[in-house]
Amino acid sequence: MKLKTIAIDDEPLALKLVSDYISKTPYLELVGAFDNPLDAIEFLAEAEAELIFVDIQMPDLTGIEFTRSLQDEHKIIFTTAYEKYALEGFKLNAVDYLLKPFSYEEFLKAAGKAHKIAELEASAMPTVEANNQFLFLKSEYKIRRINFNDILYIEGLKDYIKVYTTGEDKPVLSLNSIKSLEQKLPEEKFMRVHRSFLVNLDKIETIDRSRIVFGKAYIPVSDQYKVKFQEYLDKNFL
Repeated sequence: MKLKTIAIDDEPLALKLVSDYISKTPYLELVGAFDNPLDAIEFLAEAEAELIFVDIQMPDLTGIEFTRSLQDEHKIIFTTAYEKYALEGFKLNAVDYLLKPFSYEEFLKAAGKAHKIAELEASAMPTVEANNQFLFLKSEYKIRRINFNDILYIEGLKDYIKVYTTGEDKPVLSLNSIKSLEQKLPEEKFMRVHRSFLVNLDKIETIDRSRIVFGKAYIPVSDQYKVKFQEYLDKNFL
């Protein structure tokens, strides 16, 4: 199994070194490199990372403060030139602590710990048959069954999502994130086209100037997702 991994360090050379180490490690996949933790937080709001290498001493937000701000579970490996932060790092259940400058051998030892933990967690999880037909959402003190075939598109707000379905005048409102819902939906059927929108590919009938039309709603396709969406169109274009 490969761990999706990001690196955060305000020093360009240190960031490049860690990124290079990640890229050449077979069981790690580099999905992002950031010179400040605020950009990493924005990235994690939309994307997934299981392992994070993060420097501690950074302006604006330290690696310790960044780790405390995370809402989802991540495996953390701290990288720093200051040994005095080791105890505080381990109090946050960090997988390991790398003291700069560190070699690839030292990096590999720390990364191996994270990978082994991930494998143990995966083997301990009960196997549940995948469901590609529906999901359940909490909405207005009730639990609603949402059939995938009924979904037109999903809009993500700050703390909520709106699920627009066929035959319904109002969307289903749920306290959830668009990121968590995206992970539950079959990727061959649903596509992220904007940081705030997921669409059901089977329900697309009209596209108007980089906007997907669902009745009176116009869903924008942002630059970040335009290439992937165009590839989908090209595969199905006559």
